[in-house]
Amino acid sequence: MDTASAELSELMAKESWTQQDCQHLIQLFFQITQPGQKFRQQVEKLAVAEPEPTGAAAVKLGIANYMLCRFDKALDLLTKGTDNKERRFYQAACHKILRQWDKALENLEYAEDRGWDAHRVTVEKAEVQCLSGQTDTAARTIERFAKSSQEDPDWHYVVGMIAELGGEYGSALESYETARRLSASHPRATFRLAYYYDLHGDEEAAMQLYRECIAQTEAAEGALAPDPRPIYANALLNLAVLYEDAGRYDEAERALQRILAAHPNHVRARLFLKDVIASKTMYFDEDEAKRLARRNDLLGIPVTDFELSVRARNCLKKMNIRTLGDLLHVTEPELLSYKNFGETSLAEIKSMLATKSLRLGQLREETAETASQDHGPAVGNEGVLATPISQIEFSVRARSALERLNVKTLGELASKTEPELLACRNFGQTSLGEIHQRLAEYGFRLREAT
Repeated sequence: MDTASAELSELMAKESWTQQDCQHLIQLFFQITQPGQKFRQQVEKLAVAEPEPTGAAAVKLGIANYMLCRFDKALDLLTKGTDNKERRFYQAACHKILRQWDKALENLEYAEDRGWDAHRVTVEKAEVQCLSGQTDTAARTIERFAKSSQEDPDWHYVVGMIAELGGEYGSALESYETARRLSASHPRATFRLAYYYDLHGDEEAAMQLYRECIAQTEAAEGALAPDPRPIYANALLNLAVLYEDAGRYDEAERALQRILAAHPNHVRARLFLKDVIASKTMYFDEDEAKRLARRNDLLGIPVTDFELSVRARNCLKKMNIRTLGDLLHVTEPELLSYKNFGETSLAEIKSMLATKSLRLGQLREETAETASQDHGPAVGNEGVLATPISQIEFSVRARSALERLNVKTLGELASKTEPELLACRNFGQTSLGEIHQRLAEYGFRLREAT
């Protein structure tokens, strides 16, 4: 047995694990061949030896299950253990991955009170606050150790996330690259950087970084921090989506199969795999797709591209009407009710729309018609139909497509047809299923194609 494997066996034999033991364990994972497999075997032996652990043994086995990404099981074990800093920190880590933000923050506070490293707790708290949408709070939290963290890659990673979520993309990219420079195996920074390029349409850069992220987490298989396995799965999942968009179906299928080999019940991977397999044989009406794409492009044309009077142009700008699609959601009475907007400007705009075979309020009418056909009079659903898309949870691909289609509210989404959505670049059956699910949650469905 090599030295690292012997040290792993010694650690596994200890009655309890301290913070230093956990850090030592992380280091060993980088030195052992097939660490994940060996660690799993050791954990199974522990579970057999202690079927109902309590106290320090429960904390130790809970941490071990966290490392194996068995988060619910880890939480169950940790709550039965001794109330120390190790228990609280890894409870927080489990809650973070399960997106239970308040519980994660609460346990991080307890971990620091019980003696866990304050610097590490602060960085973790700031990340959780970021992930839960509290970017301003996260910025204040991370400042606590700003002066002493210039060589800490995790600190720069969180600073980058705060900048990214605040729209300061240049600063975000710089911070992510700093984190990657300080730590060659920093999967979280690499993943966020890949996700940024993915979201902003640079597919080649995103794919390269996702592949790099996968290689990093494979090299650190089983490592405790920073949550490599969830990042590994998400990187593979997003890479598979990009492969599918590029028509590289075999590569997409292989990426998804790699997730399922480790996580057979991964719901999204199973769903995406069905989509990829279907894409290989799916009939695609290219002429219809081109027609709908032309219509979508037309609705996205800025109103500034047309010859309008200064008064009409200024009024539209003040009303935040930027595109032809925006105009089609506005009615004549709404335009006329605006200050300094008169019949002359109205006639000018109607004439401009007529040249494109469009009319004011057209999309508003389609939305109302959809709601009426599906649920009776639209007036009862008016408030729900006005729900902003930004308040509804969508995947990166679906949200990007809706932005390209200039869909801003739930009602606008309900006015779309399946062919209109599928004609949008990078929009496939998986995204369509997601749209159907979100609409159904609000009691709506897509307009039937005519």
